[in-house]
Amino acid sequence: MTAALDRRGFMAGLATLALVPPGAAATVPGRIAVLDWALLETILALGVTPVAAVELVLFRRLAVEPVVPQSVIDLGLRGSFNLELLSSVHPDLIYISPFNAWAEPQIARIAPIRSYPIFGGGQRPLDLVEAAMQGMGADLQRTQAATSYIAGTKALIAASRHKLAVHAHRPVYLVNLGDARHVRVFGPDSLFGSVMADIGFTNAFTGNTRYAASAPIGIEAMAERPDAIIVVVGPVPPDAAAALPHSALWNAIPAVAAGRAHILPPMNAFGGLPTARRFTRLFEAALSGTWG
Repeated sequence: MTAALDRRGFMAGLATLALVPPGAAATVPGRIAVLDWALLETILALGVTPVAAVELVLFRRLAVEPVVPQSVIDLGLRGSFNLELLSSVHPDLIYISPFNAWAEPQIARIAPIRSYPIFGGGQRPLDLVEAAMQGMGADLQRTQAATSYIAGTKALIAASRHKLAVHAHRPVYLVNLGDARHVRVFGPDSLFGSVMADIGFTNAFTGNTRYAASAPIGIEAMAERPDAIIVVVGPVPPDAAAALPHSALWNAIPAVAAGRAHILPPMNAFGGLPTARRFTRLFEAALSGTWG
């Protein structure tokens, strides 16, 4: 029932990967472990509670939604989860992404694996997380729930595009603050960037991105587009939050001086469709008050 992971296919196209073919199981797995945050969001949005997942304290603080039931066992850090604990919960199925490839041989000895890519291969993250939801919906016999969730997400984005069209002539710097002088700017190849594009906005950042489809830059770089809007995705480090209001450098940026800088609540940069929805709602709420 388990097929080998086609690494060449993954590197070439990053199409949806599977070590257990979709629909192979006659019954829905009763005990599921999830080792990727985007897939954790996805399974919860489908109305299925996994038995175990990773780094839940931080997930609850950054992702916020969907809510993770207290019954879910925390397997530890995403990059160094507890394989012994994972084995002890006796999962019937384990969801992973290519980020977990370093431990794949050990994971595969515990239970069957299903893997879905979220970033890479030249594909938009928004399209990949939609594909992941479709695949997981089929795996878990929640096809209708997946279809409805995807349609609802598209409708939400379309509504925001219509509502914010008056502001879409301005490019947007979409960033996460590192400190009072540096940001991580999200490119068009990030989940946030791909959602923002569908809402109708151009990314003001045109440079190269790396890990998590982002790049570190000094905050002064955002002065290069004086017509831009700045959207800061939380969380904001406490030191930066305290320093920014008094920072001459920050306040000299044209977007800031013109009142076109907005700070959003925390979000999961490694998220799935629930994060896409959360970003859309918060982005719309912030920019609805932006003058043209």
